[in-house]
Amino acid sequence: MGGAVSAGEDNDDLIDNLKEAQYIRTESVEQAFRAIDRGDYYLEGYRDNAYKDLAWKHGNIHLSAPCIYSEVMEALKLQPGLSFLNLGSGTGYLSTMVGLILGPFGINHGIELHSDVVEYAKEKLESFIKYSDSFDKFEFCEPAFVVGNCLEIASDSHQYDRIYCGAGVQKDHENYMKILLKVGGILVMPIEDQTSKGFSMLTQILRTGQNTWESKNILAVSFAPLVQPNRNDNGKHDTVGLPPCAVRNLQDLARIYIRRTLRNFINEEMKAKGITQKAPPKRKRRRCRRRRINTYVFVGNQLIPQPLDSEEDERMEEDNKEEEDKDHSEALKPEEPPRNLLREKIMSLPLPESLKAYLTYYREK
Repeated sequence: MGGAVSAGEDNDDLIDNLKEAQYIRTESVEQAFRAIDRGDYYLEGYRDNAYKDLAWKHGNIHLSAPCIYSEVMEALKLQPGLSFLNLGSGTGYLSTMVGLILGPFGINHGIELHSDVVEYAKEKLESFIKYSDSFDKFEFCEPAFVVGNCLEIASDSHQYDRIYCGAGVQKDHENYMKILLKVGGILVMPIEDQTSKGFSMLTQILRTGQNTWESKNILAVSFAPLVQPNRNDNGKHDTVGLPPCAVRNLQDLARIYIRRTLRNFINEEMKAKGITQKAPPKRKRRRCRRRRINTYVFVGNQLIPQPLDSEEDERMEEDNKEEEDKDHSEALKPEEPPRNLLREKIMSLPLPESLKAYLTYYREK
């Protein structure tokens, strides 16, 4: 599903459209969407479709429409330090955005049915950490993915503060999903509509007590249903273990706090100098050209359209031409890449090269 907002020319343009249509409503969700370029999760040759509000599928690889992801992100009400479970984590696009909000002391787990998709997600995650400047602007909770059927999660698995399921949930599996949720937690999932085949209702469920929940419908969606698990030779289902909720080691904690201290130092230094860090330039939206009004006159037995020019139309034509000429001249100017101040600061410190590499997560950019 999708098509709720206009297609964008790039990632920022798409986010502008989602904001304008009120699919993105909070600053933290907007920042996460802008930091992760949706096009990076498309295969080569398909990126032209990345900024349309449409779902995309190629083999086992699948991305939901941007309007769906934005509604999910808003409904989850994410906060730093929470635990998150993505059932059907796919390409890792959503999990990576969630990780930017959870911060370094959250938990970010995903389970995906197809092993090739998990490998794809890990490649995209590694690419984000290694090459994206957005990585250095956030404190990140790195997702951990496992292969398996989300209906076969071991019964002794821990519970989570936030859960999203990216497949249509049949009514008889609804309680199974709810049990994975902590009291006070939020579960967002599409529940299959029994009366309308092929459609589900994206639903937000709040666990208010051990045996009590509150539900709120978000919007009607179309999702592929959950794949039912296969039985093994003994007639039983295999169980899937989720990643452990491990405590960070001292080395990781040191890196987190050194980077945080340097980032705060940079911000204070810039504030004292009255310098504001510039956001990367966004592509300017082109003004829509108004159509000229036509009148119709009879010439003999034929009805022929005749354009009615007005001074306003002529001014609009001139303004559009000036804007197009300006856009063209600006496009010819080489754009300066945005400075990564955190990386510059780390590389300028009198430290061994191996420690600098560790502090920058061995990034190549």
